[in-house]
Amino acid sequence: MKDKKASDSYCLGIESTADDFSVGVSTFKGRILANIRSQYVPVEGGIHPREAARHHAEVASNVLEEAFSKSKIKPKNVSVVSFSQGPGLGPCLRTGATVARALASYLNVPLVGVNHCIAHVEIGKLKTGAKDPVTLYVSGGNTIVSAFDSGRYRVFGETLDIALGNCLDVFAREAGLHQTEGKPFGAVVEDLAAKGKNLIPLPYSVKGMDISLSGLLTALTNLLKRREYKLEDLCYSLQETAFSMVTEVTERALAHTEKKEVLLTGGVAANKRLQLMIKAIAEEHDARFCAIPSEFVVDNGAMVAWTGVLAYTHGVVTPIDKSFVKLRWRLEEVEIPWVE
Repeated sequence: MKDKKASDSYCLGIESTADDFSVGVSTFKGRILANIRSQYVPVEGGIHPREAARHHAEVASNVLEEAFSKSKIKPKNVSVVSFSQGPGLGPCLRTGATVARALASYLNVPLVGVNHCIAHVEIGKLKTGAKDPVTLYVSGGNTIVSAFDSGRYRVFGETLDIALGNCLDVFAREAGLHQTEGKPFGAVVEDLAAKGKNLIPLPYSVKGMDISLSGLLTALTNLLKRREYKLEDLCYSLQETAFSMVTEVTERALAHTEKKEVLLTGGVAANKRLQLMIKAIAEEHDARFCAIPSEFVVDNGAMVAWTGVLAYTHGVVTPIDKSFVKLRWRLEEVEIPWVE
């Protein structure tokens, strides 16, 4: 095995939890040298796990090659390989894990399984300089408000049913909207919402510190079928209602923990309206709002590479015979030895 304390150490990270296959390269000091991503875009409907996994397998070699080219390092320079071990879609996770195992075995370097949700938090901290934030993580598969306490990231609130990103995606498909690799459904809804002016009353469901979005989605789908409102107004009302729910829960967590930073991460974090709402509650509590560059809010290999560095340099290694994927691996189940 290679010396993890070497000054020229690099970690290669592989992300494949859902529709993205991405490879990132990070130095042990946190400099991101490459972050290459290929997205599977279904012809119709949502993500088809087996088709997405097939896409990942087909692009893996090219994405790896591009990552090495971009980072200007060679495979022999890699000190550790990390991969998203969960949570996520089974076929997609297994494809990434297979690539990671093969690479680690061939290069004779350690393998580190990374929790996808924690990777979103850690890349956010790296890129914003946040030390101890309350984090709102909103994506297609997860909606979680968390903060560090007693050795782990604790969940202070979450969705009870569907994730915020999934809610936006399903509504967009019901409305007949189309996404491209450069513009996901959430961005399409955001553009239409910016043109909306009429706030339509919709179900607002906050239960303690958790939220429910299925009723909101059902109401919107019914309104779509009735054709009584402009699509722009429906998109506007969807955003205002759903974003208000997650903002309320985030503010409660901030008031409870009295932390001085608020981090917004995950694919939906690219939404400008959501950024403004979270920034507003941060300012009300004298906390710093931490916005991440758009390249790093979506699923990406760099976040897996950097979290792999943090884990490995604090003694965490995943034996290949224990590197099975974990489809429902909750972030509070993971011990975090690198945070005091």
